[in-house]
Amino acid sequence: MLTKLQAKVFFLGGTAVFFGIFLVLSFDTHLKVPNQTNAANITPAVAAGKRIWEENNCMGCHTLFGEGAYYAPELTKTVETRGKDWLKIFIKDPAAMFPGQRKMVKYNFTDEQIDNVIAFLDWCGKVDLNGFPAKPPLRDKMIAAAPQMAVSSGPPPLKKPVPAVFTTATCIGCHQIQGQGGAAGALIGAPPLDDVFRRYDRAKLVAWIKDPPSIKKDTKMPKLYGLAVNDAQLNEIVDYLLSLNPETAATPSAAPTAAPAPAVQPK
Repeated sequence: MLTKLQAKVFFLGGTAVFFGIFLVLSFDTHLKVPNQTNAANITPAVAAGKRIWEENNCMGCHTLFGEGAYYAPELTKTVETRGKDWLKIFIKDPAAMFPGQRKMVKYNFTDEQIDNVIAFLDWCGKVDLNGFPAKPPLRDKMIAAAPQMAVSSGPPPLKKPVPAVFTTATCIGCHQIQGQGGAAGALIGAPPLDDVFRRYDRAKLVAWIKDPPSIKKDTKMPKLYGLAVNDAQLNEIVDYLLSLNPETAATPSAAPTAAPAPAVQPK
């Protein structure tokens, strides 16, 4: 048993020790704040985007850093998962990409305002949050299993450079193609496109890209035709996907053999 004096010393000594530990940890935390909060990259565009976020009460629906209304998606890592091109098109007209599904307000932002909002969200995604938001536990396994999930037969598809249109049209924000993209594919079930030529011919690919909901009502693929994809880009996408088929890929034709020169007849 402790005497009253020993108990008093034990209490005061323990309090002093743990208070000192608390001060040291607080000081250490404040030293790390600038790096963890990505403060050096707060540009005027980021600050303007934050003002737009607050003035339009975006947190009334969305969550950011885990705080918000939990009605609409969490946006801390949205630039990483969706890509800037996809976000720009979506913010311009949410309902146009998901007809009859999205309830997000069309704010009629200017291009500069949209760029500022995306700059703010990009900054948010680069803040060190010690692993928040956590990656879905099955995401990596689903991405790894995705090629096996697709029904395929015959030789493997060709490895060809992915055209820029797959980025500008935001395709690789959801789909994986030739080892690129697919960040959101595991979350929404978007299949890889490496061997899509085995399941769709040209007519079906064109019809699907033009209006996915008209073919499959519950699809999560937005209607990008007319928004992010024009006719020339549509044909470029389809041509590339079909060109991955090694069985129909054009093979360089043999160079024509020159005809032998006629023999010179002696006069």
